[in-house]
Amino acid sequence: MLISMLLYSASALSAECVVLLHGLARTSSSMNELEQRLTNEGYYVANVDYPSRKKEIIKLSEIAINEGLSRCHEHASNPVNFVTHSLGGILVRQYYKNHPPEGVKRVIMLGPPNNGSEIVDTLKNLPGYDLLNGPAGQQLGTGDDDLPKHLGAVNFELGVIAGTRSINLILSTFLPNPDDGKVSVESTKVDGMCGFVTLPVSHPFLMQNDQVISEVINFLAYGKFRHESAINFCHNEHADGDL
Repeated sequence: MLISMLLYSASALSAECVVLLHGLARTSSSMNELEQRLTNEGYYVANVDYPSRKKEIIKLSEIAINEGLSRCHEHASNPVNFVTHSLGGILVRQYYKNHPPEGVKRVIMLGPPNNGSEIVDTLKNLPGYDLLNGPAGQQLGTGDDDLPKHLGAVNFELGVIAGTRSINLILSTFLPNPDDGKVSVESTKVDGMCGFVTLPVSHPFLMQNDQVISEVINFLAYGKFRHESAINFCHNEHADGDL
């Protein structure tokens, strides 16, 4: 019994780590379904809560990602993967613009505003917007002065999942079609990504959708998406299997 417990403990400590980063004005609880599913797959999961409406993106990136990396290190879990929703993906890009991605295996972004959102362009100067979305929300426009345009190509293995269904038809009028109600499909793309797939899911529910989670699990394991609409750009020595 003691031997089996020690073996289990060693296995848990050696598992790959997945850091989960929620989106703007959300909390770590929004990633609970992903946390449970990935834990069941054998990963050690660090579901990080960070004050998304309190600080600018550069400060949030240091807070959130250092917290995730610290938790991975405490559990001796490596390599490190990231699964992010919306703003969480921008935090990863910001962080690894300034830090080498040592020990990072794969990153999956769900509905990331990699080129900003036209909704921010339209609404950021309206009364109450800053109160609801904070300093980070002000930085997510599509203009040349907005932060997404200054992050450059990614320097890690990245898969992007974009939603094509909207439950907010008013906000969708500000976006190029197709969109997920917050971010256009075109805006989720970024130079250097290894995989891209669109799924009929709206922005608030990407991280809870079974089909999305299935694609996340497949990309983490094999470095590619399996959906028939997926585009997999990068050759990967592990990308010859499938779940």
